[in-house]
Amino acid sequence: MSLLHSDTQLNRLSYYEASVQRPAPCTPLQGDVTVDVVVVGGGFAGLCTALDLRAAGYVVALLEADRICSGASGRNGGQFIVGLASGMGPYEQHAGAEVSRQVWDMSLEAVALLHERIAQHNIDCDVVNGYLTVADSPRKAAALRDDAQALERDYGFATQWLDGDALQAQIRSPRYRAATWEGVSGHLHPLKYGLGLARAAQAAGVHVFEHSAVTGLHRGPTVRATTSQGTVHAQFAVLAGNCALPEFGPKVAPEIRARIMPVGTYIIGTEPLGEATARALLPGNAAVCDNNFAVDYFRFSADHRMLFGGRVSYSTATPANLKEKMRKRMAAVFPDLKDATVEYVWGGFVDISMNRAPDFGRLDANIFYAQGFSGHGVALTGLAGRLLAQAIDGQAQRLDVFARLPHHRFPGGRLLRMPSLVLGMAYHQIKDLL
Repeated sequence: MSLLHSDTQLNRLSYYEASVQRPAPCTPLQGDVTVDVVVVGGGFAGLCTALDLRAAGYVVALLEADRICSGASGRNGGQFIVGLASGMGPYEQHAGAEVSRQVWDMSLEAVALLHERIAQHNIDCDVVNGYLTVADSPRKAAALRDDAQALERDYGFATQWLDGDALQAQIRSPRYRAATWEGVSGHLHPLKYGLGLARAAQAAGVHVFEHSAVTGLHRGPTVRATTSQGTVHAQFAVLAGNCALPEFGPKVAPEIRARIMPVGTYIIGTEPLGEATARALLPGNAAVCDNNFAVDYFRFSADHRMLFGGRVSYSTATPANLKEKMRKRMAAVFPDLKDATVEYVWGGFVDISMNRAPDFGRLDANIFYAQGFSGHGVALTGLAGRLLAQAIDGQAQRLDVFARLPHHRFPGGRLLRMPSLVLGMAYHQIKDLL
């Protein structure tokens, strides 16, 4: 997510920012620097790429336009989720069962990598395992059961089916008809995680430059990434800016600019509600997401605040009366919270691809990129970092499993693709209500 600047309703200080102490800013890039690899983007994907490259012996410079994890990596719902936002359908249809199983197994690896990095670098980020996917109608419950059965049949991934009393034992809400529970996915404090990755990267010797937006990328045997005050010369480049890439895409990566779309999503954070209330509403302290097209997603923080997200915008315009609309959505799920004080309201943009599958690949022999996480980036960004680092180190087979999946530009060009997406979203929202 990138920051939303123009709406006075939004408290631009997210709960995450309010609950951490950032270190002093890294200095901007000044003058000429020569390294092996330049990484553009200081979120999870860029940091994980840089960490793995340093472990392999490469000299790395990382350029961040703002502060480390000031975008989606530090502002998201904090849910790490096995699988892909698209489901496995795009891979099953394009590449068949064997490749689809490889991708599924790598999504499991993504969650394992997250835990591995947290342990290796001693990152205190409030990790909790446990994940509920909930359905709010009989039709959605039937679809959820079908999906759960297909995952177990085709990929060996079992979930626990919940309805009736078993459902209420996990989530005390009148809204939902059924759910699945699994213990691989879960939630964490994303900014604590990201700042921990940044500390580890700097300790490993990564040269981190903040407030260093890339204004141009010269291609060739040596890549030159330019900023307003300097230039990085490198053998390889990694573009890990995700949603920020469209802002400078014509100068940096025009080939992939139109293959992602920024989608606004918003989160409210209540006052601390106390452990008793938190455990009464979510006894297992799981992360929760529904299976609608426009999802609600929520969880409790370590200090027992309800962090409730959703209310997507495909127009990049912040919805009017956002705080009250989000409060009403939360109260529809948990009526007991209708009078809870909302202390934080924030939002930003996630990057979605046309098919909701991640878009990883290369622009040239020495320029790689990762984008299109489509709301599943907390874990998948770490996997992307590993695959990109492996490809630069000469082992591109696993990256190519993702790179071979076709990705298309959003229709309509620069002027019409946003209105087209708004109309499409309205259609799916109507379907969600049926």
